[in-house]
Amino acid sequence: MFSKILIANRGEIACRVIKTAQKMGIKTVAVYSEADRDARHVELADEAVLLGPAPSRESYLVADKIIAAAKSTGAQAIHPGYGFLSENEEFARRVEAEGLVFIGPKAHSIAAMGDKIASKKLAGAAQVNTIPGHNEPILSPEEAVKIAQGIGYPVMIKASAGGGGKGLRVAFNDKECFEGFTSCRNEARNSFGDDRVFMEKFVEEPRHIEIQVLGDAQGNVLYLWERECSIQRRHQKVIEEAPSPFISEATRKAMGEQAVALAKAVKYQSAGTVEFVVGKDQSFYFLEMNTRLQVEHPVTECITGLDLVEQMIRVAAGEPLAFKQEDLKREGWAMECRINAEDPFRNFLPSTGRLVKYQPPAAALEQGRETLQGEAYAKGQFGGVRVDTGVYDGGEIPMYYDSMIAKLIVHGRDRLDAIAKMREALNAFVIRGISSNIPFQSALLAHPDFVSGNFNTGFIAQHYADGFRAEDVPHEDPLFLVALSVFVRRKTRERAAGISGQMVGHEVQLDSDYVAVVHQAKGQVLRHAVHVSEYAGKSGQATIRIGEREYRIECVSRLADIRLSGTVNGKPFSAQAERGTAKNPLAYRINHNGLAIEVTVLSPRAAELHALMPYKAPPDTSKFLLSPMPGLLVQIAAQPGQTVQAGERLAVIEAMKMENILLAERDVKIAEVLAKTGESLSVDQPILRFE
Repeated sequence: MFSKILIANRGEIACRVIKTAQKMGIKTVAVYSEADRDARHVELADEAVLLGPAPSRESYLVADKIIAAAKSTGAQAIHPGYGFLSENEEFARRVEAEGLVFIGPKAHSIAAMGDKIASKKLAGAAQVNTIPGHNEPILSPEEAVKIAQGIGYPVMIKASAGGGGKGLRVAFNDKECFEGFTSCRNEARNSFGDDRVFMEKFVEEPRHIEIQVLGDAQGNVLYLWERECSIQRRHQKVIEEAPSPFISEATRKAMGEQAVALAKAVKYQSAGTVEFVVGKDQSFYFLEMNTRLQVEHPVTECITGLDLVEQMIRVAAGEPLAFKQEDLKREGWAMECRINAEDPFRNFLPSTGRLVKYQPPAAALEQGRETLQGEAYAKGQFGGVRVDTGVYDGGEIPMYYDSMIAKLIVHGRDRLDAIAKMREALNAFVIRGISSNIPFQSALLAHPDFVSGNFNTGFIAQHYADGFRAEDVPHEDPLFLVALSVFVRRKTRERAAGISGQMVGHEVQLDSDYVAVVHQAKGQVLRHAVHVSEYAGKSGQATIRIGEREYRIECVSRLADIRLSGTVNGKPFSAQAERGTAKNPLAYRINHNGLAIEVTVLSPRAAELHALMPYKAPPDTSKFLLSPMPGLLVQIAAQPGQTVQAGERLAVIEAMKMENILLAERDVKIAEVLAKTGESLSVDQPILRFE
């Protein structure tokens, strides 16, 4: 077994590998860019080596620097994680040539299966069903359009070295194909250093289901069941689960055996994933093989009790698999939500900056083996909640890399239990300073079609075709949020009333009646008369009545806590509450099940006066093109005096390795350019002014 390994990655996956290595008694070496100097994986590792500047092409993608770091620190092996160089056959070959061990498949397997074009050819030769398409590199957008016309729209344009949603577009007509090919190739070149692009038929209403395989150097290959990955947005997975609620046992077995046969054909060693598109009749077609550890591997770990990172390390050290196919069992149901730094209410634009507060769910056993093979698992309690992350309270989310903050994983008795656990875990996940997609995740988990398992890869596009808005967040009892705001206000007043030394005649008075003013868009408000009774004055307890509804709330949290835990009418809840917003320092902001409301709790007389306050409209910004996100301005497509029609390109901003094209929403004439190409923009920074 190795005594020291180097992790050629960053973020949560680097931390994940370090945790397993520590459990195995293996020392670790982290590598980092200048942007990651204070990153969590650097702190966790035994040693750390600086690679270079922030851009990945000058740090995490430079094989020479990574190999030199391994040699200089005495590391015997390199774990590539996922992304970056993890599926680069030349890197794997170089590692082995330098006398080091690559903790992953051999270079010949990566060459055969990691390359999307080569893998489809091999699958076809092995008589594996494949989707119709063009498997040779496409050289120009004109050629792409011609090929797409031959295949028939819609088509999927994919970078050969792509992954994680990068270098992928779906086109439904010639215009989208022409533009999508160009963007796809640019993203592939910038993210992977490989701009080869191919095309295939896009199967409408598909399921995306993948099989986890594991092979060793002795020729043993097993499949560790499947993962359901159909909940995707722009081909980026959002929620993953294991097992799938859709396929039958017969289909599960057939897909697993086919995945094993494909892996054996290339003498696959290590963990890998064979991806399939599955039709509504459970027919399935090979898509590609990811010759690396997947982002969503924790759900497989939960239902099998295996640590996949440990298995990768043992296989790389030459050990045979310690179990056979018939030894593998499925226990319970696991689900993973990717918590990303993006604003779901602004079309999921990247959100970078400092994590002013970062508090994962208190019940989480972070990345520990306790959630995989510990006593709780053995007793059938299924481990509960797990958080895999690479960030910390007060840390920075840089603009140079992907948007993932953390992976939230739950393990339940069955699917409904897993959904319930995940909703509570999301309620308890505190992130401040940047935006996150937690409200969107909460809305997805509450959607009836998701709960019933009636979905496909077009689920998000179908149900949120016009984007995601606050009113899209369902809540079974919005008045509970109002009651919670009154509860927090009441307990704050009770504490204030108990402070000694108050001036006689000016003591804090406790009333039983309040008015909760719920702030809505454009200055509109809803007013609720609220009565507090019964348990008022007792620590952590109160009964709140709003109209005919009564909420008996008991809370074990402190008033200073953002996260509130307790019971309402005897049922447990987790929610978030804090006072003071940018627009209203007196309001309480309450979050529960994805819904966020702002409430000002007033006395009845103060509420009367509040109703007389005029509404101040926000400033008119319609004559400006504002940056919707922090990022790098890579192109300004319009000049002063130019008339631009609706739908035409105005500017391109690069953030988190993705190109974001800003289009004109109406016909406009450019009056002034206010930003420069190459400039780092902040949110709402003006780029252009219109006449």
